[in-house]
Amino acid sequence: MGIIIWLVVGGIVGWLASLIMRTDGQQGIILNVVVGIVGAVIAGLVLGKGNINGGLTIETFLWSLLGAVILLAVVNLIRRGSVR
Repeated sequence: MGIIIWLVVGGIVGWLASLIMRTDGQQGIILNVVVGIVGAVIAGLVLGKGNINGGLTIETFLWSLLGAVILLAVVNLIRRGSVR
Protein backbone atom coordinates (compact mmCIF):
# COMPACT_ATOMS: atom_id res chain seq x y z
CA MET A 1 0.00 0.00 0.00
CA GLY A 2 2.91 2.35 0.70
CA ILE A 3 4.16 2.30 -2.89
CA ILE A 4 0.74 3.35 -4.17
CA ILE A 5 0.71 6.31 -1.79
CA TRP A 6 4.24 7.24 -2.94
CA LEU A 7 3.11 7.19 -6.58
CA VAL A 8 -0.06 9.21 -5.98
CA VAL A 9 1.59 11.82 -3.76
CA GLY A 10 4.64 11.92 -6.03
CA GLY A 11 2.37 12.59 -8.99
CA ILE A 12 0.56 15.39 -7.19
CA VAL A 13 3.80 16.97 -5.94
CA GLY A 14 5.43 16.68 -9.37
CA TRP A 15 2.39 18.15 -11.09
CA LEU A 16 2.21 21.09 -8.68
CA ALA A 17 5.94 21.73 -9.05
CA SER A 18 5.63 21.66 -12.84
CA LEU A 19 2.79 24.19 -12.63
CA ILE A 20 4.89 26.46 -10.40
CA MET A 21 7.88 26.20 -12.75
CA ARG A 22 5.69 26.43 -15.90
CA THR A 23 6.96 23.14 -17.35
CA ASP A 24 3.64 21.29 -17.22
CA GLY A 25 3.23 21.21 -21.01
CA GLN A 26 6.61 19.48 -21.41
CA GLN A 27 6.02 16.70 -18.89
CA GLY A 28 3.75 13.71 -18.79
CA ILE A 29 2.33 11.90 -15.79
CA ILE A 30 5.31 9.54 -15.47
CA LEU A 31 7.80 12.42 -15.33
CA ASN A 32 5.57 14.22 -12.80
CA VAL A 33 5.68 11.16 -10.53
CA VAL A 34 9.45 10.85 -10.91
CA VAL A 35 9.99 14.56 -10.19
CA GLY A 36 7.74 14.34 -7.13
CA ILE A 37 9.48 11.31 -5.66
CA VAL A 38 12.99 12.56 -6.43
CA GLY A 39 12.01 15.97 -5.02
CA ALA A 40 10.89 14.30 -1.80
CA VAL A 41 14.19 12.43 -1.54
CA ILE A 42 16.14 15.65 -2.20
CA ALA A 43 14.16 17.48 0.48
CA GLY A 44 14.78 14.62 2.93
CA LEU A 45 18.51 14.71 2.26
CA VAL A 46 18.71 18.50 2.54
CA LEU A 47 16.82 18.49 5.82
CA GLY A 48 19.05 15.72 7.09
CA LYS A 49 16.18 13.60 8.35
CA GLY A 50 16.99 10.71 6.05
CA ASN A 51 13.74 8.94 6.95
CA ILE A 52 11.58 8.73 3.85
CA ASN A 53 9.01 6.53 5.57
CA GLY A 54 8.16 9.05 8.28
CA GLY A 55 4.58 9.46 7.17
CA LEU A 56 2.62 11.96 5.15
CA THR A 57 1.93 15.28 6.82
CA ILE A 58 1.40 18.78 5.51
CA GLU A 59 5.00 19.60 6.45
CA THR A 60 6.48 16.66 4.54
CA PHE A 61 4.22 17.42 1.57
CA LEU A 62 5.42 21.04 1.45
CA TRP A 63 9.07 20.02 1.82
CA SER A 64 8.60 17.51 -1.00
CA LEU A 65 7.08 20.24 -3.15
CA LEU A 66 10.04 22.52 -2.41
CA GLY A 67 12.46 19.72 -3.33
CA ALA A 68 10.62 19.09 -6.61
CA VAL A 69 10.65 22.82 -7.48
CA ILE A 70 14.39 22.95 -6.78
CA LEU A 71 14.91 19.87 -8.96
CA LEU A 72 12.98 21.43 -11.86
CA ALA A 73 14.88 24.72 -11.45
CA VAL A 74 18.21 22.89 -11.68
CA VAL A 75 17.03 20.91 -14.72
CA ASN A 76 15.87 24.13 -16.42
CA LEU A 77 19.15 25.82 -15.58
CA ILE A 78 21.15 22.97 -17.12
CA ARG A 79 18.89 22.54 -20.14
CA ARG A 80 18.31 26.17 -21.10
CA GLY A 81 20.92 28.13 -19.22
CA SER A 82 18.29 30.10 -17.28
CA VAL A 83 15.56 29.47 -14.77
CA ARG A 84 12.06 30.40 -15.99
